[in-house]
Amino acid sequence: MLIDFESQTASERYKLMVNSIIPRPIAWVVTQGEVLNIAPFSYFTPLSSKPATMIISIGHRSNGEPKDTLKNLREKKKCVICIVGEEHFESMHLSSQSLAANESEFEAFNIETESILSNFPLVPKNIQIAYFCEYLKEVELEGSNTVPTIVEIKHLYVNEKIISNTEELNFNVEAIARVGRTYATLNERKNP
Repeated sequence: MLIDFESQTASERYKLMVNSIIPRPIAWVVTQGEVLNIAPFSYFTPLSSKPATMIISIGHRSNGEPKDTLKNLREKKKCVICIVGEEHFESMHLSSQSLAANESEFEAFNIETESILSNFPLVPKNIQIAYFCEYLKEVELEGSNTVPTIVEIKHLYVNEKIISNTEELNFNVEAIARVGRTYATLNERKNP
């Protein structure tokens, strides 16, 4: 079967993409605005290691206004991207709900926080991996309702509990990913 994307609606293309680009890692993005904000994004990936960058596609609210994550990034120029493991799965899923700009997902869903770097937003307590990033730029996609946003990685935090080899910097990350419209863990690893 060959599917012509030109003949598909935007929602049909979305469904085809989320069901075929699998697994998709989840960026649980923390920003500071009026309140501390956290939201998950599965349209996210590393972009380059020089400069060390990632890209997150951030949508808009149903009324057309930018989501809090994008608004906060534009204003404060900083975010923390956390990789979600089993411990934070339920909180991450709940944090995908749309709240008012003056409501914090941390408070609404009882997500405990901790400070790792004083000049960046707080992170969920016991997070496994956190990338401390600065806003770099946006990519304009004509006709798109999402804004691909490039952030530059300034620091990487790895929880000591998941480091298997400190000399070679190997870690055992238990990440949750999107597979289609559901979630999954990546349990089995294969070597060529």
